[in-house]
Amino acid sequence: KLASGAEMPYYIKDKGRSESGCFIRIGSSSQPMPESMIDKLMARRHQSTLANVLSRHQDLEFKQLKLYYGLKNKPLNDNFAKTLDFLTSDGQYNMIAFLFADNNNISIRLGKYMGMDKMDLIEREDYKDCCLITAMQKILDRFDVENITQSRKRPMQTRLDKNLADKNVLHEAIINAFAHNDYSRLDTPIFQIYSDRFEIISFGGLVDGLDLEKFYEGISMPRNREIMRIFKDLEYVEQLGSGIPKIVEKYGREGISVNDYVVRTTLKFDKGVDEKDISQEHPQEHPQKHPKKHPQKTYQKIVEAMRIKPDVTMQELAELAAISSETVKDQIKRLKSKGIIRHIGPKKGGHWEILEQKEAAE
Repeated sequence: KLASGAEMPYYIKDKGRSESGCFIRIGSSSQPMPESMIDKLMARRHQSTLANVLSRHQDLEFKQLKLYYGLKNKPLNDNFAKTLDFLTSDGQYNMIAFLFADNNNISIRLGKYMGMDKMDLIEREDYKDCCLITAMQKILDRFDVENITQSRKRPMQTRLDKNLADKNVLHEAIINAFAHNDYSRLDTPIFQIYSDRFEIISFGGLVDGLDLEKFYEGISMPRNREIMRIFKDLEYVEQLGSGIPKIVEKYGREGISVNDYVVRTTLKFDKGVDEKDISQEHPQEHPQKHPKKHPQKTYQKIVEAMRIKPDVTMQELAELAAISSETVKDQIKRLKSKGIIRHIGPKKGGHWEILEQKEAAE
């Protein structure tokens, strides 16, 4: 009798990882292992060892990640790779490092469709060869554009603005997909936009030990602890397990479907602004003066990036701010004209200098 090993499933070498090569003990007999069980055991095996899997590339760069940490006043020191668990036991970059490197070759896919099915694809985006945080920020920004605001204004009453989908819940769903996806086979989250809904798909199903009831209740069992740690450092997640209950509260359990392989979040559009919505709002005599929290403006990201990394390139600024290189050039031209920044030295090999802090019109 052999003891159970940690690298299941084991298989007959000549047969490979197949139903004819893998077996399961049932009573006193051995039966062929179903393909679904093989996949699940392989997923569990990779899940537990992802940080120990050698990166396919070792010439990795982390300029984007360093910028994100710098923008949060948490600069990374020379030992950041060890601190963030980017190294295998023999000191080489692992797959966690690969995901957060500037020069990985993974791709995050977004598809936009004309109707309610996949018959008519009108746009496809592949966010690739960039830090996982950069890809996620681009997805967040893109969905903010797609999540249009509907307004209704009545005489002498408060105007109500309402998005197609709840913005906070949408952000939670996107961040959850990136944080909990199973990257062991380099499967990446998929984002889809239909005429009546947003759909977000992450791979891996439920983490072993977590049942469906606990999942909906928000019991936290992170699949990728190293990834979650970085997301917490950069303030993308406030509290473990808070995302799922928020989605369920707003869209019900039918908003999240789960099987052994994927978690699919479906946010149906709430089209139209009804009387009941207005009555639920707190009336304000001057609603336009209501304070509203704005995300960091593009020019502020650019200036702060230049402060942290004076030799930052146009391409790095474009990726950090999730905008085009042409837009970066326009912003820089405006900042120069206002006397906020200047460039010292040649285009290649020079550096940026911050002259003064003041508001710059977008």
